[in-house]
Formats: sequence, structure tokens, C-alpha cells
Amino acid sequence: MSLRVGLLGTGPWAWKAHAPALAAHPDVELAGVWGRRADAAARLADEFGGRPYGDPDALIEDVDAVAIALPPALQAEWAAKAARAGRHLLLDKPLAATVEAAREVVAAVEATGVRSVVFFTLRFDAGASAWIAQQAAAGEWFTGRADWYGAVFSGDTSPYADSPWRREKGGLWDVGPHALSVLLPVLGDATEVHAARGQGDLVHLTLRHASGASSTSVLTLTAPPAGAGVAIEFRGAPGIATFPDGVSGPATDAMARAIDALVAGEPHPCDARFGLRVTEILAAAEEALR
Repeated sequence: MSLRVGLLGTGPWAWKAHAPALAAHPDVELAGVWGRRADAAARLADEFGGRPYGDPDALIEDVDAVAIALPPALQAEWAAKAARAGRHLLLDKPLAATVEAAREVVAAVEATGVRSVVFFTLRFDAGASAWIAQQAAAGEWFTGRADWYGAVFSGDTSPYADSPWRREKGGLWDVGPHALSVLLPVLGDATEVHAARGQGDLVHLTLRHASGASSTSVLTLTAPPAGAGVAIEFRGAPGIATFPDGVSGPATDAMARAIDALVAGEPHPCDARFGLRVTEILAAAEEALR
């Protein structure tokens, strides 16, 4: 029997990743779409299937699971409500805009026993996740770095440039979760969090990890387009491990693997609890910046 999924959200990421992956998945039925703009929900449903809903509560009532492509504050609100209604959750990063809201999601998940998967892109990409697992298995790392130089607000082609929450929260909250999703499984949980500001929204994040290793991250959405990119590296007893170019595939393939995890029903490392831990570290960095 197919898992009936309702999609909440109609922004660029819903069009690029959620809707096409849900529509193509053999074990899922995209049952309906709700968005804050009814016309966008109608267009998305017409393109990928299901029917548009004018009431998100009605959509949650009609499905087995919800996929959420909304800003973090709204995601946390609707994720907690859906979980309390017994609906499984396919969520995006960051889980929430505050630690308190993230804890509400986890509390609802734990109270009802629903499944949760948070889509950290590299952790579901086949090539990237294999590379991360290889570094985690190697161990004995002395230090690592995971730098995300985004040009969302400094270029002129990003579909995410109209995102109010990204303008408010900056690279720390948008690409910071990507960096943490690589560093934490390899080096262990963060035991110390430090941060300093650079130009624009740029944040230098420095962590001490449970393994004893340290790490740094440069996080921004306002890098000059010519200087944009991602750099990930670990150094230690195994030598130097650098994230290889061209290893990552399309976002829809990674999203399909996240849907696989939700359908399978087995606990996944990237669940709401991991999403909460990432939110706690981001909030600690934000506090350090103050």
C-alpha cells in the first residue's frame, strides 16, 4: 500500500525537490498540496498530482505523512501539529527557528511514535553519504573544516533570493546545517561552540567535538559569485580527506532516498532529534555572536 503524503509549501524547493521526488516515488502517493498562495498550490498539484487544499488541517487529516517545504518557523509549527495527529514527517533543515520550537516537534514525535526524517541533502545523496561514512569509519581525525560560500544574495540567478527567513537568519542557519550534517557524524557531537562575524552575513563557526577534534566552518549567503563554492576537508592520522568534486547527484535523487527512509520505517540518524541538536548548535552560535 502506498504511503499517502501531503505536501505543505509551494516555494522553489518544493518545485525542485519535494514535489518531483514524491510524484515519482513508487511507494508514495502525492495526495495533495497546500500553500500560502492558493494559485501556487493549484499549479503544483496540476504539475505533479494530488489536489490543492485550501485548509492545511484538512490535508493533514487526509494523509499518512506530511512533507514540509516551508520556512523553519512555520515548518516547526505544522510539523508538531501533524505529529500530534499521528502523521509521519518528511522535514527540511533547519528543523525550526528556535530551540524551543524544535523541542516541540521532538516531543510530539516521541509522544506519538511517528517516523521523522529531516532532509540534510548530503546525508541522503548516494555519493556524498558514502564519503561521509568512510571518514566516520576511519576516525582519528585531528581537525576538519566544512565551508559553504553561498551567493544567494550576491548573485542575480538564485531562486531563493526572495526568501525573508534567509535574509533574517543568514548563512549560519541556511547552510550551517549542511556543514554540521558532515562534521558531527565524523568528529562527534559539539561540546564547545564559538562564532565570529565577517562581512555581510558571513559567520566563522568553531567547534570542539566529543572526539577531541576541532572544526571550523565559514558560512555565508553573500559571497562574491566568483568566490562561491563548498570546501570540506578532514586531517588526521589517516591523512587528508578532501570532499571530491562531482560526487553529488541531483537533489531529486537525494530526496528520493529520504523518502525511502521514511517509507522503510527504520530509525534514521537524520531524524527530528538530530534536527533538534543542529538547531541547538546554531542557537548557541547565534548567542556567541551577541
